[in-house]
Amino acid sequence: MRPREQAASLSARIRAAGGHALQFPVIAVGPALDPAPLEEVTARLDAFDLAFFVSPNAANYALQFILARRPWPAGLKVATVGKGSERVLRAYGFAEVIAPQQGFDSEAVIALPEFSAAAVAGRKVLILRGDGGRELLAETLRERGASVEYVTCYRRSCPSLDPRLLLEPVARGEIDALLLTSSEGVRNLERMLGTDGLAALRPVTVFATHPRIVAQARAAGFHVVVETPAGDEGLMQALVNHFG
Repeated sequence: MRPREQAASLSARIRAAGGHALQFPVIAVGPALDPAPLEEVTARLDAFDLAFFVSPNAANYALQFILARRPWPAGLKVATVGKGSERVLRAYGFAEVIAPQQGFDSEAVIALPEFSAAAVAGRKVLILRGDGGRELLAETLRERGASVEYVTCYRRSCPSLDPRLLLEPVARGEIDALLLTSSEGVRNLERMLGTDGLAALRPVTVFATHPRIVAQARAAGFHVVVETPAGDEGLMQALVNHFG
């Protein structure tokens, strides 16, 4: 239930392990509706000390836009969270990426030495993200003396999909698990399926990659919610452990 652009790799791993993967994305992504803020910050990238990309989508959309207009400043460090985002940055040629190796959320980022008060005080940090998101990272950095600026480089929306694409396989008993990788995705799923559709889906086991997603899925009424480690590897291991 990831955005379609990010589902291919995990789907391929599930098929390779003998399973069947049905893609029913509950988040759609696209370029920011107003590119002017990203255009403006592109011209003054040299003024920043650190650029933080919140997700693979942030890295892809921001870097496609920026690198088409100018080279990346040699002195501007890059940081992110999550193995997927780290892989995207390395694919764009960044050999040194600041990222937590344990934990895959803002809490893990602010625990890094590179984000300590001693490291960030007086520094200018650019956060590249979608439209909205958690404020913890920016708030903590400002408390530690950094100057922080946000720029929206892509937008998220709720897809317009026919609920029958998911509900009919569920009714036939063909769906054994749902993989949910964001709280926003759980909320979108509720909107997309409606009350009756969600009720039909609740007996299916949910695998969720973070405590916040687990809480959102339980609030939506799912009967069995399994918390997994973040990333494809963690999801695959949880699936293998659960289904044998």
